[in-house]
Amino acid sequence: MNKGDFARYRNTGTVGKVVDVTVEGGATWVLLDTYDLYYDASTLEPASPEQYRQVAQKEKTLEESLEEVERMKQSLEEAEKTIGRITPSGT
Repeated sequence: MNKGDFARYRNTGTVGKVVDVTVEGGATWVLLDTYDLYYDASTLEPASPEQYRQVAQKEKTLEESLEEVERMKQSLEEAEKTIGRITPSGT
């Protein structure tokens, strides 16, 4: 596999674009952009561009997840304040 090729990890079906290829300890390792992980080349097979999902769809980082949780918390707090002002008659 070469940089720019598409590859699929057999165990999970993850498809990514090859960013780097390196040999270490007698094994060839391939970096896929999807999760920014190196995979043993023997566990990969060629994939087509149609099978490739853009990196923008990859899992969120911890920081992004924490920011989203904080936004949700603030939204919930605002909703609770609004609900507290509503009387049983709906006004």
